[in-house]
Amino acid sequence: MTINERTMPPLDGDERTNLAAWLDFYRETLAMKCEGLTDAQARTASVEPSALTLQGLVQHLSEVERNWFRRILAGEDAPPIYGPSAGAGNHDGGFELSDEVSFAAARATWRDEIARARANCAQRSLDDTSAFGPGQVSLRWIYTHMIAEYARHNGHADLLRERIDGSTGV
Repeated sequence: MTINERTMPPLDGDERTNLAAWLDFYRETLAMKCEGLTDAQARTASVEPSALTLQGLVQHLSEVERNWFRRILAGEDAPPIYGPSAGAGNHDGGFELSDEVSFAAARATWRDEIARARANCAQRSLDDTSAFGPGQVSLRWIYTHMIAEYARHNGHADLLRERIDGSTGV
């Protein structure tokens, strides 16, 4: 894994281009952190008592993509993807692993949610708003939030991957 494998966001792009490019940069970073892993490796937890895994991060980010870009931005009725009682009040955000979901399936779902997110953003302005809680949230805010979400979880992914096979960087 090298930094040259990701598309660097433009140094002189407009706001929309920069927000989308930075989000894609962090999405690619997570994909790179997961390259070449077996199911068992992707399910390897960090250090007790934490149960955090790379597969759990991928599943969680699928849920986050779905929440912000489908439920909130597009107003879709999109139920949670993962969890024993998804949507029943004790949903864990996708972090919990299931024997029925392989790492390949989790990555495919994540990529599908990213594709849906891009499609839902394509015809919207950064100033477009959607209902959120008692108010409204702009696409600009959602992009900014998602960049922060990925940046935070990519830090976790760095530590997890190093624990699995010693890989560092990216």
